[in-house]
Amino acid sequence: MTKSAKHTLDRRSFLAGTAAVIGTPALAQDVNGAGTVEMERDISTSVRRNISSFRSLDWQPYFSNLNNGAILVDTQSRALHYWSEDRSTYKLYPTSVPLTEDLTRRGRTSVVLKDPNPDWRPTPSMKQRNPEWPDYVPPGPDNPLGTRSLHLSWTYYRIHGTHDTRKIGRRSSNGCIGLYNEHIEQLYQLAKVGTQVLLI
Repeated sequence: MTKSAKHTLDRRSFLAGTAAVIGTPALAQDVNGAGTVEMERDISTSVRRNISSFRSLDWQPYFSNLNNGAILVDTQSRALHYWSEDRSTYKLYPTSVPLTEDLTRRGRTSVVLKDPNPDWRPTPSMKQRNPEWPDYVPPGPDNPLGTRSLHLSWTYYRIHGTHDTRKIGRRSSNGCIGLYNEHIEQLYQLAKVGTQVLLI
């Protein structure tokens, strides 16, 4: 096997890897001040995990400025990109995305509330589709919103963590964007109320 083959995995291998690593994000990219890309490694195998569509991007095609920082969610590559206002920090995280096109919203919005300890209530449409779901789940390890939540200006839409890591990298949500809890905790510290958000 060539060196490049060892370090390039197809999407199925990537998803299998994410499910196999408990509590360790399988893939996250960070661009440091020198402009080099550093990738977290799966500590159980020390194999770099990557897929062709999961790649770093420049902010300029998507935003006219970086006032308050910017978040780009690409629902096709299932990745979230974050750029800080001063351009010193760039993060790239794998995400879960909505199950269907009907549940997918695209366009420009912003962070309007940061919730450090989210609780969860299903939306009316979610309850209609899944009447067996509870009406309320308090904050804690079984909360579907994970350990942090960023509310967007669109009603019911959030970027949040998840207690079910199998969802990451898949079409698995009812409209929101999900991250590993470790990643939403990082993003929560970086983002602020007013951070620009674009879903494509």
